[in-house]
Amino acid sequence: MNVVQRLDQPSNYKDSQTRVDRRSQDELLYSSTTLYIGNLSFYTTEEQIYELFSKCANPEDGGGIKRVIMGLDRNTRTPCGFCFVEYYTHAEALASMRYISGTKLDERIIRCDMDLGYKEGRQFGRGKSGGQVRDEHRQDYDPGRGGWGAQAQRLEIERRRREVEERYVDAQDGPGAVASGGGEWKEVESSEGKLKRARSPEDEGENERTVRLFFPFTPAYLTHIPPPQGQRTRTEDTDTDRM
Repeated sequence: MNVVQRLDQPSNYKDSQTRVDRRSQDELLYSSTTLYIGNLSFYTTEEQIYELFSKCANPEDGGGIKRVIMGLDRNTRTPCGFCFVEYYTHAEALASMRYISGTKLDERIIRCDMDLGYKEGRQFGRGKSGGQVRDEHRQDYDPGRGGWGAQAQRLEIERRRREVEERYVDAQDGPGAVASGGGEWKEVESSEGKLKRARSPEDEGENERTVRLFFPFTPAYLTHIPPPQGQRTRTEDTDTDRM
């Protein structure tokens, strides 16, 4: 009977999508050279992983780290808190699980487990939001794991969307609401309570004459100002005098 659990024994970690029975899996784990690393910060880099796990590598005897596969969000292709470290020998993987698992990396206690071996596609998260399943229903706020859990974030986004829609409806139905679009010319009520005609297309000519008065040196090719109705232009007066 062991008072302290042996650190070189595989844990209860098991890939949920593997098709290997438990007995066969244990046999494969006793010769595996791959580690699954969990509880990583989203901001931990591959270089940090390589540097830490190289401490248990033994390149003098033909060992070392063969490759590091970072776990990625299925949708955004960004790190999502796990990775695989593959060594050349089983002894190196076993030493890493014994001495590195339970230590801190980026202020987080990481977990190392023997893995059956990396296969293409396992680098992507399996949660509905694209990340890990554990971050799908997480209710606590974890800045190293993207803040709130994915489900809590979706609920917050939906709540804010409803608030915006309610404010928009209130603004449309409340007093002083301004109708949008249309293009129709209607009568609007002035601040004195009297009705006056809103702007019409005919008002544009008056605006142009006003601009001409304040900016008399505006070239004619930039602003064409029609003369007031019934009033002759300077050119017409000159032509009449010549006649």
